[in-house]
Amino acid sequence: MSGHDYDLFVIGGGSGGVRAARVAAQTGAKVAIAERYRFGGTCVIRGCVPKKLLVLASRFPDHFDDSASYGWTLGERSFDWNTLIANKDKEIARLEGLYKGNLEKAGVETFNTRAELTGPNAVRLPDLDREITAGHILIATGGRPYLDRTIPGIEHAITSDDAFHLERFPKRIVIVGGGYIGVEFASIFNGLGAEVTLVHRGDLILRGFDHDLRKGVQDAMRERGVDVRCGENVVAVEKLRDGLRATLKGGERVSADQVMFAIGRVPNIEGLHVEERGIACGPRGQIMVDNYSQTSIPSIYAIGDVTDRLALTPVAIREGMAFVETVFRNNPTDARHELVPTAVFTTPEMASVGLTEEDARKRCSRLDIYKASFRPLPQTLTPRTERMTMKILVDGTNDQLVGIHILGPEAAEMIQILGVLVRMGATKADLDRTVAVHPTAAEELVTMREPVERVGAG
Repeated sequence: MSGHDYDLFVIGGGSGGVRAARVAAQTGAKVAIAERYRFGGTCVIRGCVPKKLLVLASRFPDHFDDSASYGWTLGERSFDWNTLIANKDKEIARLEGLYKGNLEKAGVETFNTRAELTGPNAVRLPDLDREITAGHILIATGGRPYLDRTIPGIEHAITSDDAFHLERFPKRIVIVGGGYIGVEFASIFNGLGAEVTLVHRGDLILRGFDHDLRKGVQDAMRERGVDVRCGENVVAVEKLRDGLRATLKGGERVSADQVMFAIGRVPNIEGLHVEERGIACGPRGQIMVDNYSQTSIPSIYAIGDVTDRLALTPVAIREGMAFVETVFRNNPTDARHELVPTAVFTTPEMASVGLTEEDARKRCSRLDIYKASFRPLPQTLTPRTERMTMKILVDGTNDQLVGIHILGPEAAEMIQILGVLVRMGATKADLDRTVAVHPTAAEELVTMREPVERVGAG
């Protein structure tokens, strides 16, 4: 790649871009990366990590309440939003420093500025008035929250990005959207003591997940006091002297301190000039790529949310690693987007890997469905009535595990390990041969012997 300033120039300092830049540099390539905001991207700065910290904070009231059933007497308790946000900011700053420091240790040159494409092997850093050439360019600019600008008063609403930096805790909040982000923030603000109204245009939250778990989460959120409004939408936001007022499609008006829209994210291609440079994009603005993350211009690749394939941080990292294998190690590698474990950090928590029951019924000529529902042990001494649900889907023709779904405490931790089994092609017999760890919730996964339903093949 002689004749260029760098072998690789990465646009975007999120998890995928940083991993690709660092690992490419370890192969001996000369690498640079530009990030116009903060290194770490959506996940570290304004997504997964700070969100999980807020989730943990929101679960302390449960712990406080349950402690009485275990003999503990607690004194007066109070919650301070500003303390939580300040401590969260310290941790995010620490992580950002690690991201940038690891890049520099690997020999990657970093630029804290935006970059735009000027050709198949060229980028421009307009703030520095500098043109740079590279043998390969990797676009990893992620996504950004979508706001419907046609809604009157939308300028008064916030997105999930803004929620991490609110100066005051909202005692009343309307959240629009029933996907990952909307339901997670509904649980967070509910747990911290806010009056939460969750507005979702569909008939059930969390589209795309297994129906039983979707209904389980929705019922549990309502039981916890979240006002879940399905089949509704916010059509206007009005600023009042003492807060905001959201008008629903059905005509009802809901007063709130904040109105948050979480109706999806769109690929962040603003200012890149990708289409002007001949890069094919899809209807949502996503950069179109092949199985190896290569765009319509051979020297330019794209990974992560900007490609709108599977918007999860570990997937972006996997795509970045596959890119390095393909381009810098001469080992063409498909990132593979099937059988990806995932979790939704509501309270209660939900996690899945593989097919939903709905999809499994379509794909398997015979399907065995195993299900268990029970009160987890930590709740048995408390008045709490929430139940844990576990579902295992088995291809009845070969006994292979095709889907596992969990609703309840530590679901995400369990699904990470179970994802290995599903990826390996493990069978129900493999679970049956495994000795249970007692007493745990996870032991139910290896002690379910009879299916609750058999579908197909008579």
